[in-house]
Amino acid sequence: MTSSTTTSSQPDRPVRPNVAFRQVRGRHSPAEFAALVRRAAREIGERVSCDARYIGRVEAGEIRCPNYAYERVFLHMFPGRTLADLGFAPRSSVRGRAARPPEDVPLVLAPGETQGAAEPYDPHEMRYPQDPYETHDNYEESDVLRRLFMTGGGATVAAATLGPLGFTIDAVAADRPVRRAGSSHAAALEEAVRRIRLLDDRHGADGLYRRAAAPLRAAYALLDAGATRQTTAERLHSGAGELAISVGWLAHDSGRFDDARSHYAEALATARMTGDPGLEAHAFCNTAFLARDAGRPREAVRAAQAAQRVGRPLGSARLMSLLALREAGGWAGLADRTGTEQALARAQALFERGHSDADPEWMSFYGEAELEGLEAQCWSMLGDWRRAARHAHRAAELQDPHFTRNIALYTAELADDLARGGRPDEAATAGMRVLDLLDQVQSSRIQGMLAGTARVLLPHRRASGVQEFLDRHASTPRVV
Repeated sequence: MTSSTTTSSQPDRPVRPNVAFRQVRGRHSPAEFAALVRRAAREIGERVSCDARYIGRVEAGEIRCPNYAYERVFLHMFPGRTLADLGFAPRSSVRGRAARPPEDVPLVLAPGETQGAAEPYDPHEMRYPQDPYETHDNYEESDVLRRLFMTGGGATVAAATLGPLGFTIDAVAADRPVRRAGSSHAAALEEAVRRIRLLDDRHGADGLYRRAAAPLRAAYALLDAGATRQTTAERLHSGAGELAISVGWLAHDSGRFDDARSHYAEALATARMTGDPGLEAHAFCNTAFLARDAGRPREAVRAAQAAQRVGRPLGSARLMSLLALREAGGWAGLADRTGTEQALARAQALFERGHSDADPEWMSFYGEAELEGLEAQCWSMLGDWRRAARHAHRAAELQDPHFTRNIALYTAELADDLARGGRPDEAATAGMRVLDLLDQVQSSRIQGMLAGTARVLLPHRRASGVQEFLDRHASTPRVV
């Protein structure tokens, strides 16, 4: 990978600063105002990944019209005002044409891919209703997202688009040189990373992984092409690294451990090449998690400790809390109860320090539910089934309902802990709740956990509800 930078005489598109939005921010810093936006979103049940950079882009005029989720949040924050009052342009003028409803979005298939393969979430070809947060077909940068991932390699251009349920990919012949990347490309890449995470939160990794690989290749092609400005080059490197981690997680969660290891290593190399400690800590964090799941607990401990060394100067207690949990998972895999307990205590103490502006955007998933869920996994590996079940139950109860995949994961953990702890009837009840969610979530990890629970419950067929669970589990289609 190489990257060159030049000073562009003109930006990609003339922009005007949004003075009205700057005025409503008042004396708050961009980070403080972003925190207010996130809080307002929670008040109305929305979920936005707002940070200081987003506020800066709005005020600079780079975001001429917010997506629908942000629109609802801004109008909630400033009752009686319109988007125009806040300095935004009409949506029709930004798009240049009316937005099409989701069902009119053309479906583009990869060579050899069938229609059914492009609908990964339901084996019976039943479409899900459009996610209320997946608004990228209806806002300013959606056209950029469609055009962004264009890679010039000989006569081949790989075009990757984001459809209502995930990625659809096409390869078309063309002879088109790669242009230098601008700020709009960096912004679209960052938004693509956010969208992958949202889709994974709701549906799991199995249906997304294959579609996410092409945008990753295209992102690194943009790095090779170079950027118009140094700041843009830095955003592209960070975005490409985060995308590599996101794609690696999709591979990880769908059981493709070798692929995941490769993607995490790619992200780590990008981080070190550009001197990005935040990206490096993230790559080591996921590497530790993968090593634990792959049965390499000592490597998990080393990777988690490396992540803590590089992440400590970033000043995020929540990040350090998560990294301590990654270390605890490694110690649990080594059957080191003392090491596990010490790391868990450190994770809890750091977590209680609360949020800060230094918390990385990718950590939006890490709340009390995730803390409980990861602790449950540690106690499970140590064979303390009762304590594991208690934490898994709390994790499922605390999880935000938007995170469907995590609810299924924590409940599957609970079912397994109950089964191994000698409570087969309660395990069957929890297992049935997981089966109810499998029409929305496709995760090899979760299905593997349920299969293990079913094996443990086989000798307890006469316990209340167990036979019903076993029969329904046996008839549930498996992820291919």
